[in-house]
Parts: sequence; C-alpha cells; structure tokens
Amino acid sequence: MAEVGESSGAKPSCEIWAKLVPSDSRYPDVEISLDEIVICSEIMFSSTDKWKWCKITRSSDHSSATIQNKSSNAIFVDGTVIQAEDTVVIRCGSEITSGPDKEGYLSYRFNVLPGPETCQKQLKISMDVEHAKCCICLNIWHEVVTVSPCFHNFCNGCFSEWLRRSQEKRSSVLCPQCRAVVQFVGRNHFLLNIAEEILKADSSLKRSDEEVAILNSYATIRSNLVVSSGKSLRGKRARSEVNEAVDDSPLPCPQCGTEFGGFRCNQNTIHLQCQACGGMMPSRTNISVPQHCSGCDKAFCGAYWNAQRVGHSDSHRMCSRETFKPISEHTVSRIPTSAHENNRHEQVITEKCIAQLGRTLQDVIAEWIAKLNNREIDRTRMPLNHAEMITSGTPTCNNCYEKLISFLLYWFRISIPKNHLPPEASNRENCWYGYACRTQHHNEEHARKRNHVCRPTKGSNM
Repeated sequence: MAEVGESSGAKPSCEIWAKLVPSDSRYPDVEISLDEIVICSEIMFSSTDKWKWCKITRSSDHSSATIQNKSSNAIFVDGTVIQAEDTVVIRCGSEITSGPDKEGYLSYRFNVLPGPETCQKQLKISMDVEHAKCCICLNIWHEVVTVSPCFHNFCNGCFSEWLRRSQEKRSSVLCPQCRAVVQFVGRNHFLLNIAEEILKADSSLKRSDEEVAILNSYATIRSNLVVSSGKSLRGKRARSEVNEAVDDSPLPCPQCGTEFGGFRCNQNTIHLQCQACGGMMPSRTNISVPQHCSGCDKAFCGAYWNAQRVGHSDSHRMCSRETFKPISEHTVSRIPTSAHENNRHEQVITEKCIAQLGRTLQDVIAEWIAKLNNREIDRTRMPLNHAEMITSGTPTCNNCYEKLISFLLYWFRISIPKNHLPPEASNRENCWYGYACRTQHHNEEHARKRNHVCRPTKGSNM
C-alpha cells in the first residue's frame, strides 16, 4: 500500500504525531512524524503504479491537520469530494479515500496520537463490578437512580417498588442499603453510562428480556422526586431508625397545609421539582392532568397548578402554563436554531421554500403535525421519548416542541422536488453522510455546497 511520505521541507516533529490507518489490514500504517508531508500510495489494481495523492500539514493546535489533494483526481474526506489542490481540515477519526473510487483506491482513518503532555494527563479509571450492582436485586443497575442524602444507587424499578411499599407501611422512606431517611431521589445519567459500558464489556452480566420488561413495568421515577421525611405539616421532627437529623422546613408546595381541588399533601406525599421554575408540586399518578413532558420525561408544573386554579405567589415558585402544554396549542414564529443539524444554510433554504409557497411557518408545521397524527411519517429519528405515542394532543415542554419542529421540517424539505428549491440549492449534490455529516459543522463551504437534508448514502453506488 503506502510508503513513508516524502517531506516537503517542513520542520520535523519530535515524535510520530499521527497515523493513516488503512481499512485493509494487509497493509501497514502510514506513520507521520513531519509537520508537512506528501503521501504516496499504491493503486490496488496495479502492482507497480504509485499515486502521489495528498499533502498533510499539521495544525498549530496539534489536534488536527489540513489535507490537500495533490492528485489529478478527486479524493474523498469524510464523504466530501475534494478536487485537485483543494484543502480541508481533518481531525482524529476522519475517513479518507485516496481516489475517486472506493473500489480501486485505499481508504484510511486519520488518527492523531497523544503527545507526551497529553499522555501524562490521561487517567484510566477502573471500577469493581460489585460496586455497580443494586443491593435489592444484586444485578448491574438498570436505569440507575440515586437517593440522598446517602447517595446510594439502585435500579429504577427496584427502588420504585421499595418506595411504593415504604409509603404503605412507614411514615418515612428509608434507604434499602443504609436505612438513612431518603429525602430525594433522581435518575443518574452519569452512572447509567457506566452501567452500559460494563454490560458492553461483559455480556454475561446482562439480564434477560423478561427481567428487563418486569423492571420497566415497576419503574415510576421519571424525574427528580422530593420525598417527605415523615414530618408533620407543622414541622415536627420525625424519628428515623438511624436518628438522622431531618430538615424541619415545610415543603415549598401550596398544597402542603392548604387544600386545593379536593387534595392536600400529607406526610407521605412525594413531590416533583419543576424543571422550568424549580418549584414543587405533589406527585399524583391518579389524575388526568399531565405533570411530565412526554418528550423528555422531565416534570413541569404549569399545567398542574393551572388545573388546580392556583396562581403565582411570592411564597411558592410556579411557572406559566405556556412552558408546558399540548403540541397543538404551541405556536412557532421562527425556525429553531437546532433545525437541520444546526446548519444555517439549510435553514435559510427552508425559509425560502416556505415563502415561495406563500405560507407561514405555523401553517407548514400544522400541516405536518396532521401528517404525524395520521402516521404518515417515519418516526425512527424523532428525537423525543415515547415517539410512537406522540400526537397533537401530547403535552410537551418548549424545548421538546422545538425538537419536534426540527424533525418535521426535515420531512417538509425532503418532500419538495429539487426543481422547486431556490436556485442556489436546486443543483447541489447530496452529501454522502446526509444529515449525519460532521463536516458541515466546521466546514462552512461544505455546509453550503452540499445538500445535507437527505439520508446518509455512504457506501452505496453514487
């Protein structure tokens, strides 16, 4: 395959700082120890021909490089066509094909090696698997939750069932591991990632599908819960089995001590903390008023307090109903910045398409929400939880509504024939990586010259 690159006279580095790793393991890596180097490779269908095809120049940040096409043909970098003498920035992990055809030319992955300073800063963390197990079921955490103030961790389903039974029998909820009074419980996304990595490393630790289904059916903790410590509403100190000191301040909820809508919090009432305003509301699973956003599972209090006819006061924080309401009641006046994977060029094209139709953004979104209701849209990539259950009547927070708008605008765009696009967009070729392209985020010219509102087609015949 490749031979050692020829230096173009640049200053050499002190060490090998990068490699080109070929996709074909029969060939050796190309080690790069010069700040600027020209790479020559053999053509796979010839045993004698050499192909001088690129020059790689190290960037000043030492974490990236510039690649220039030195061949007479096009090359591909991260799915983007690079013509002769053109340059593009490459980073660790970039995929490079040394010619215009993947069948006849070698492909590489660009790897930046850590320097001496970086190596000294790297820290490898090991964890005993026994420390990642739930003390209730004795298995690796599944959808891990953390309780406080003791900070012990459990499966969501295991602790949810423990919580339910504790409320039936005790005035206080005690930690299953240390018996401290639990005052707070929430999902722990950091430990969730650790648990997933452990299961990837050792598949024998995975539960059966039946066990997972049972745990999921028990799980009720969707957002942060404030658990009553067993004190009365007047603030009497509760006795716990470990003599834990308990905060005597009342919960900041209007229904702690006052009845609204036929309900008053008692000493066992669990509270939810609103993700918009930080205020509290009782967790009530037996009412029709939504308390959680179906897109992100976070708790929001606007709809609940509106249903209880409780208005804002200085003593209790609560947010407006506008922060959390059914999809059909939201309005939109601008394209979200997250639309089309944050590609501003594609957003402008979409704005022009809507203007050419003589319609408003709200009109277009209303039409595509109707299509969503009629299940005319593939929901595979919908960036919301419970995607299959989403309808126009589903309550969502403002953030999840913007994610839905971005998802619907993708389908709106791909429904428009190319010849109906604005002139600057109608003749663009599709990017191989489509909406998943990473280059569009750091290469302005590539983001503008290629269409990214399309499915990835890398590897298929062009």
